[in-house]
Amino acid sequence: MKIGIVFDNFGPYHVARMAGAAKYCDVVAIEVSPSNSEYAWVNPDLPENLTHITFSNGTANGCDAAQFVQIFNEKLVPLGLDCIAVPGWSSLAALALTRWCAERGIPVICMSETNGWDFERSWPTEFAKKGVVSHYAAALVTSDSQAQYMHELGLAPGAIFRGYNAVDNAFFASAAEAVRASGAMPSLGGTAMPQEWRNRYFLASNRFIEKKNLPTLLRSYAAFRQGRAADPADWPLVMLGDGEMRAELEALTAELGLGAHVHYPGFRQIDELPTYYATAGAFVHVSTTEQWGLVINEALASGLPAIVSRRCGCAEVLIADDVNGLLIDPYDGAGITDALARMADPDVRERLAGQAARHVADWGPDRFGTGMRDAAAYAMRQPQVRPNLIDRQCLKMAISRLA
Repeated sequence: MKIGIVFDNFGPYHVARMAGAAKYCDVVAIEVSPSNSEYAWVNPDLPENLTHITFSNGTANGCDAAQFVQIFNEKLVPLGLDCIAVPGWSSLAALALTRWCAERGIPVICMSETNGWDFERSWPTEFAKKGVVSHYAAALVTSDSQAQYMHELGLAPGAIFRGYNAVDNAFFASAAEAVRASGAMPSLGGTAMPQEWRNRYFLASNRFIEKKNLPTLLRSYAAFRQGRAADPADWPLVMLGDGEMRAELEALTAELGLGAHVHYPGFRQIDELPTYYATAGAFVHVSTTEQWGLVINEALASGLPAIVSRRCGCAEVLIADDVNGLLIDPYDGAGITDALARMADPDVRERLAGQAARHVADWGPDRFGTGMRDAAAYAMRQPQVRPNLIDRQCLKMAISRLA
């Protein structure tokens, strides 16, 4: 069974997933382009047993649908793929490839992390989306919410498989353990953190964009600090990441008088992250909407308890409230403040840390691999998908809109 697995741009967790799938299938790793404007990943090494092709040597932004078809004909036809897995329906490459496969009778698996509650839905958009989904033979998701949404868009429950939102749990667990054994501390941007911070700082890791709700986190953290010691080692907040809101966040930090307690070390590559996960006291993620939240997988796999927004898709699967983390309403600043205070209690933190990896262990690369294998086997057993005229027009319009 030869499966082409497509991602817009390979990051570390994409490679881990494809390596998991390669244990069960003959995998061709297909990258739309090696660069991405959203994530500053260093291009990861791929396992030797993976065939790797790239559609575009630069960014794919300059390709139109016709150019993609030419690329597909040139690069995919010789591979003789039995089926192809695409990353959802929001990129031109994924939609153009879905239509190309439909015309050639190649089954398509949709990898999706979308929940029905992510955003406000409009009837015309959902109607068009159903037309797109009619081209899929199967789907790979993770949670019940994701599966329910795919079913609402038209896929039969038996065509929906689990295991999509996976990271390399073993890497994070072993790397974090090595950091703890070594006594190393991470960088604050030129200098190492003081040892006094070990297990008593809050860690966040985000793109600095609106949905991450970081101004609310800062204001809630400022309320948490009221009445606490001025000691910079008393549960500071470390904000990994970068993005369009950085200047605004730094200005708010100064306005709230948090300069001694909030730190911005910037974006960090995967090999640096375990040093933060292993030495923090708790992870914090307060997004107003988040289809999943893979940084939470990473933190939990590293043994770090987490404060997580109920509006994160992963909360449904990975967090048991007051067992391995604390669930919060992202619009309730006082509730976030209360969660920070509870997590700063040594007894609470130690209890939650002991159970941090309780659920995430079930959602690693091997789960992705078995889910992909089962989805592909199902798709290949089904009659060829034959979307009707209206559904084909929906896909055509979606491609035109993105083009």
